[in-house]
Amino acid sequence: MEIKKFNALIIDDHPLISEAYKSAFGFVESQNDYKFQIQVADNCDTAQTIIEDFSDANDNIDIIFLDISLPPSNDGKILSGEDLGLLINEKLPEAKIIVSTTFNDNYRVHSILKNVNPDGFLVKNDITPIELVSAIQEVIIDPPYYSKTVTKMMRNQVSHDYFLDDLDRKILYELSIGNRVNKLPLILPLSLAAIQKRKRQMAKIFDIDNSDDRNLILAAKEKGFL
Repeated sequence: MEIKKFNALIIDDHPLISEAYKSAFGFVESQNDYKFQIQVADNCDTAQTIIEDFSDANDNIDIIFLDISLPPSNDGKILSGEDLGLLINEKLPEAKIIVSTTFNDNYRVHSILKNVNPDGFLVKNDITPIELVSAIQEVIIDPPYYSKTVTKMMRNQVSHDYFLDDLDRKILYELSIGNRVNKLPLILPLSLAAIQKRKRQMAKIFDIDNSDDRNLILAAKEKGFL
């Protein structure tokens, strides 16, 4: 039987986890007529370069493990793995994304599902060798695949219709590095009134007082948005 070849990308800044993904790919190869060509990126900048190189070459990455908790890119334009997920959806729309995260906050998980719409979603506390193998096989053959914690959270409806998007996360990031609100219209494509409205929405979601940016930043960090 002809061997099916797949391009795979692992985006994670923890070497032990990347090795676990590699081992899972190796096991899937041993049980199927598959061959995975694997690349690893341990930061947003390297991942962005690989994604854009494939896109520019009109080539595709078939399956991507994407860690959400990544430090921002050097230029501050890619704030986390969530932004990389949006970039992948734009540049490589045929790629199948398996998100992995340590976050188990109900709202945060729903936000990632809404924004990135991954083909697989794993909470790292659920990850076992069997779980990784199952995720790879099911995402290749019949996605989506969700780990146990994610499945439970999906059953719990989020009470807010408003989800944080990339502009919301950029507002949070700029505030977290010390930029004042009245300076943000010079940095982001939003008016001051629009920024204030988004801040009020986020404060409502986080159930905090909108008057103090420090509270907003602390709440965002606690929920995993920073």
